[in-house]
Amino acid sequence: MLYTHNVPVKVFALASLLALGNVALAADYVIDGSGGGMHSSVSFRASHVGISSLWGRFDDISGTFSYDGANVAASKISVKINPASINTNLEARDTHLKTADYLDVTKFPAAGFESTHIMDAGNGKLHVMGNFTLHGVTKEISFEAVKTGEGETPFGDTRVGFEAETTVNVQDYGVNLLPNGELRLILAIEGIKQ
Repeated sequence: MLYTHNVPVKVFALASLLALGNVALAADYVIDGSGGGMHSSVSFRASHVGISSLWGRFDDISGTFSYDGANVAASKISVKINPASINTNLEARDTHLKTADYLDVTKFPAAGFESTHIMDAGNGKLHVMGNFTLHGVTKEISFEAVKTGEGETPFGDTRVGFEAETTVNVQDYGVNLLPNGELRLILAIEGIKQ
């Protein structure tokens, strides 16, 4: 038997494995977005000429995240949004929003969010920080998310869900939205455990 500083190698290896067993590993999830049953959404609310609210959503979202309730700090999320999938329930308006006047989806075909840090805020709430990209510009944002549920489903898989809301000023991203650039984003994310 080999020895390392008078400790048998087999004992050292066993102790290392036991130590690893106590480390919480975050589970990996795929977002159930446009490629699945569409149980996730990125919706938004904007001011309509300062009189009322315009509601819409992006129909093409995808991404992945990792999550372990026992080790929230090890969590991370990556959400991809296709700006060309904007849907405000009026085709003519959607066509205009895709042009260089607003989103310029030909020049900027991708948007999304990449977390940089996630903290446990207690009671199923998470404080999420990361980089939001829109119109070719990336800026750091933060928001609070809440876990909406977790468990096995009738589809034969395990899922977890989160919801969050945050406000961004799209004028900071070079999008000229009047009368102001505030866009309220509402995220509902459901992940399928891999």
